[in-house]
Amino acid sequence: MRRGRRAYYDKFSRFYDRFVALHSRDKQGLARKFLVDQIPVQNAGSVLDLCTGTGTILTHMQAKVGPDGQVVGVDFSHGMLKVAQNKTESLANIRLVEADAGCLPFANGAFDVVTCSHAFYELKGDTQDQALQEIVRVLKPRGSFLMMEHDVPANPFVRALFYLRLTFIGAGQVITFLRREQEVLERHFASVEKVVAPPGRSKVMICRK
Repeated sequence: MRRGRRAYYDKFSRFYDRFVALHSRDKQGLARKFLVDQIPVQNAGSVLDLCTGTGTILTHMQAKVGPDGQVVGVDFSHGMLKVAQNKTESLANIRLVEADAGCLPFANGAFDVVTCSHAFYELKGDTQDQALQEIVRVLKPRGSFLMMEHDVPANPFVRALFYLRLTFIGAGQVITFLRREQEVLERHFASVEKVVAPPGRSKVMICRK
């Protein structure tokens, strides 16, 4: 199953950026900029972006940590990382690593911050819990995990359509996680705070170790 998903993303990587540009309502990338603004490090910090995809956010992160900082993008799709490499090859302090979110090849306490943008809900089976354990492991003491995802709509009718759409695409596990998201995250982190990102359709869960 995981091999099939990897092959799918490898092929999708050729069209991914164009697909997002066509369908995204956030044409200016305000949500992505908002996520980077929440990263609680400045110059010389270390940031790991989990499920980085085509690496669109990595250059923003590099600007945040400066030339003395370190940004690492991880994805299990070789195709996605090839696209990311083309975007970031001129920046020496951005590194790309092909790895599974549930088994990260980094030392304990290697990063100040771990981020994951609109991808954590897609982790299947036990990988979500394994990824949370790995995130905690690779974070430094008092490090932070920032998870950006689509927020559940406040309007009851729109919320029902939101859940219906998830059901139709076979995302029953996502619905289960959404209903106990705060509880699950608080099992792994000392504090969990939710902030809403502009233009109001996404949220960032700020989880502190």
